[in-house]
Amino acid sequence: MSGDALYDLKGLKCPLPVLKTRRRLTTMQRGEELSIETTDPLAVIDVPHFCNEDGHELLETTQLDNGHRFRIRKG
Repeated sequence: MSGDALYDLKGLKCPLPVLKTRRRLTTMQRGEELSIETTDPLAVIDVPHFCNEDGHELLETTQLDNGHRFRIRKG
């Protein structure tokens, strides 16, 4: 398992961060971790909802100066 995959989604607006995260996770193995960074203010609502709906585990949410970082474990 790799915890160092970082997907830069800064500058993208809803629904692109979730759509791109979903596509990226389809290429990963169950249990692998992906961190995403986004500047979309709606991501704090959309990403947890996406994880819950698609069966992924949201491990961590971190506030950044210009957005958020989310650490997700593929379900």
